[in-house]
Amino acid sequence: MRVRFFRYVRRNRRNIPGLLWTLSTVFFIFAMIYQPAVVFQGASEGLKAWWQIIFPSLLPFFVASELLIKLGFVHFVGILLEPAMRPLFNVPGAGGFVLVMGMAGGAPVNGLLTAQLREKKICTKSEAERLVCFTNFATPLFMISAVAVGMLERPELGLFIAGIHYLASIIMGLGLGFLSPARQKSRSGSTPFSLRHAFAAMARHQRSHNQTIGMLLNDAVTSSVLKLLNIGGFIILFAVIIRIFTHTGLLETVSAVFSLVLLPLGFAGEIMPSLAGGLFETTIGSSMASMSSAVEVQKVIAIGFMLGWSGLSVHAQVAGMVAGTDISLRLFFVTRIVHAFLAALLTWFLYPISHPALTVFSPYAPFYGYPAYRIVFCFFALAACLLVILVFLSLILQYTREIARSVRVFGNRRL
Repeated sequence: MRVRFFRYVRRNRRNIPGLLWTLSTVFFIFAMIYQPAVVFQGASEGLKAWWQIIFPSLLPFFVASELLIKLGFVHFVGILLEPAMRPLFNVPGAGGFVLVMGMAGGAPVNGLLTAQLREKKICTKSEAERLVCFTNFATPLFMISAVAVGMLERPELGLFIAGIHYLASIIMGLGLGFLSPARQKSRSGSTPFSLRHAFAAMARHQRSHNQTIGMLLNDAVTSSVLKLLNIGGFIILFAVIIRIFTHTGLLETVSAVFSLVLLPLGFAGEIMPSLAGGLFETTIGSSMASMSSAVEVQKVIAIGFMLGWSGLSVHAQVAGMVAGTDISLRLFFVTRIVHAFLAALLTWFLYPISHPALTVFSPYAPFYGYPAYRIVFCFFALAACLLVILVFLSLILQYTREIARSVRVFGNRRL
């Protein structure tokens, strides 16, 4: 009987994922019927988080990115950043725009922009899959304000946590670019740095897509609001799932699995429930870690791990952004695991025992106390500064290659 069962499973293994999803959905429906109060509470918490945090913080970035893409700014940036993005990450120069907006706006802005680049055929399928992997960031507001100030009550750790998060992602992006099988071919076709060609490409795009500013604004706002409604649905869904898992004890089972691996390494048992919660939602897991009785270094390591993993909620949001393209998220899922462990290891190695050098970055007025318009303005200023830095890096790399080429030609002539 058992042999027949395994033969049947082997012959019909393609049907297993669909069957598992069906069983999960049925379980979810029964849980909602059995515990409607728990479901309502989870949905209310998810809706509150989306309306008060996600919607006002992401809407300006979504609208701005839509406008910039429609106005051809991506083509302008693509030519300027090609000398830097191609040798470093083996992606087109327009990937620098995704990198900067992802750093400033956080996920799933990177998924939205990568999908748009792929739809316009600015990047290949392989480049898009790698680009969405190393541009998936948590927002600076969340890491510096919510985590460091609000949860850990240590403002001086804000830049440390954010720096580790960004550093791990950049290292991963460099590794993905270096290991790409099409690296040599892509390098040979790189575009030289040219401000005149960049302006010409943007003007050419605007002439071919002649739209009034009213039409552009209407399309950008409509598209952004619809995408944010999609994100809100994912946030509410996962808030309900976490509530159900907590109420049924499944979250404790996940915690026990983490305990089998981490307790022998010296981690406190109190940190395990937070990792189980962060598996689904980073905000919930980080809050649970900050309230645990573990030592501070273990809290910071756990939070760095969860920020790198991003949570299944963010995974689903990014999947929703790229759903209409041919971008596969298998590499994205693997790199989330790599990013999580890399961030945890970097935190372990670089965690400051004392913080005298970091206290200069801890202002008396917490960042989260600023008005929303000032926070959004600061993020756009950060994005502009990052773009300028990347442009200068492109210019330096371009002149370095030209000097090296001249020296090589001069040496050959002498020989």
